Amino acid sequence: MAKTISDAEFEAEVLKSDTPVLVDFFANWCGPCKAMLPVVEELAGEYEGKVKVVKINVDEAAETPAQFGVMSIPTFIIFKKGAPVSTFVGVKSKEDIKKELDAALE
Repeated sequence: MAKTISDAEFEAEVLKSDTPVLVDFFANWCGPCKAMLPVVEELAGEYEGKVKVVKINVDEAAETPAQFGVMSIPTFIIFKKGAPVSTFVGVKSKEDIKKELDAALE
């Protein structure tokens, strides 16, 4: 299951992670974010132990989205060794996200 984190947890959970991290920037009122929720949860299960999946609510944590230039939601950023390696915005297919995750695992 994807874990919702705060700005304060971002460094420890994402930047210092030993595995790649998929960060889902979302808001509870966002329709496309809600549409992506089942996909994100499925990916969290499928990639458990290989990729960490976390969520950041942009209404509750404004610092991190601003730091990474998040202007629209949902925005997904894959981090590897503390650096963003892939960014995509909007509703994406599970297959498209899997391609990005698999590339990050290489």
